Amino acid sequence: MTLPEVQNAISEKKICVLIPTYNNEKTLNRVIDGVLEYTQNIVVVNDGSTDSTTQILNSYPQISIITLPENKGKGNGLKIGFRKAKELGYHYAITIDSDGQHYPNDIPVFVDALLQEKEDVLLIGNRNMSQDGIPKKSSFGNRFSNFWFWFETGIKLEDTQSGYRLYPLLRIPKKYFTPKFEFEIEIIVRSAWKHIPVKNVPIKVLYDPAERVSHFRPFKDFTRISILNTILVTITLLYIIPRNFINNFRKKSFKRFIKEDVLESAGTNRIKAFSVALGVFIGLSPFWGFQTLLVISLSVLFKLNKVLAFVASNISLPPFIPFIIAASLFIGAPFVHGESNIINQELNFELVKNNLLQYIIGSLILATSTSAISGIGVYLFLNKVSPE
Repeated sequence: MTLPEVQNAISEKKICVLIPTYNNEKTLNRVIDGVLEYTQNIVVVNDGSTDSTTQILNSYPQISIITLPENKGKGNGLKIGFRKAKELGYHYAITIDSDGQHYPNDIPVFVDALLQEKEDVLLIGNRNMSQDGIPKKSSFGNRFSNFWFWFETGIKLEDTQSGYRLYPLLRIPKKYFTPKFEFEIEIIVRSAWKHIPVKNVPIKVLYDPAERVSHFRPFKDFTRISILNTILVTITLLYIIPRNFINNFRKKSFKRFIKEDVLESAGTNRIKAFSVALGVFIGLSPFWGFQTLLVISLSVLFKLNKVLAFVASNISLPPFIPFIIAASLFIGAPFVHGESNIINQELNFELVKNNLLQYIIGSLILATSTSAISGIGVYLFLNKVSPE
């Protein structure tokens, strides 16, 4: 794209550039000057800087400046910047770090990518993390973040930690729960949960130890990120995956669901059969309250089909629970001593409590045998209707 084309697109699409900054006096001028070559639609959030940042910003009367009295974290600065950008009528915000690692001349990359899309999209700059000068902790942290983002959303990206991004301001969540670096993880995960496409675009990156000032605190911030991912994973397993499954099922006829999500889903027939077997085993095992967590986690660990495993685990739907408990107690009876006859007793959880060992043994035998039969049956069926 030519410079006039970029400038026109920025104006027509109502794009601004948001720059959160905290004590980056060495590089702030260069970043702002670089952005001004493309647009004056700039919002700078001065997050309580104590160096010469305020004096530097005073020399740019053509841009919007928000000055916070004290430093409260990058996430807080971005939230305030998003709110200000929407008040000014912008629909998109390109965020660029003020520490000099991002090149303003990559702005056309984001603009061009946005123009190619038919719907709103959240774009994340994809840095070359293998180039010389990239800190090892940054490379490791990015791989760590990429894995959990994929687990939580099903979207595979090469870079999820770059702060050089384009946000669709009218689509992203309005309320957030994290104020610091972990905010940039929360917002992309929750945006993906809202079915906003999240994609990478290639960008350049510069790590100059003589100029760059990083405010990332390895122990504290990594701990905060880990806690956030724990919460997001829990929500993914207990709510997002079941929600998406139900919504997907509702949108399709049963025949179409079986064809697209079962017969034509990812994996060989053997993988699909193992997925069903795993789901049945977990569904019949005595892991009440943890079945969804276990079946999804094990599916990811063994690279099985999560949809099939989840569906199969629902063999223990409430109407079937009394029959499962009764069958488990009956099967487990020969393996315990004492009075274990349950035929003439009332079937309730008090009975299970008093015969816990009998129930556990029986349920594991029931789960193992039923999962084996189910897995074999599914494999034979799939080989017949859809040979590999």
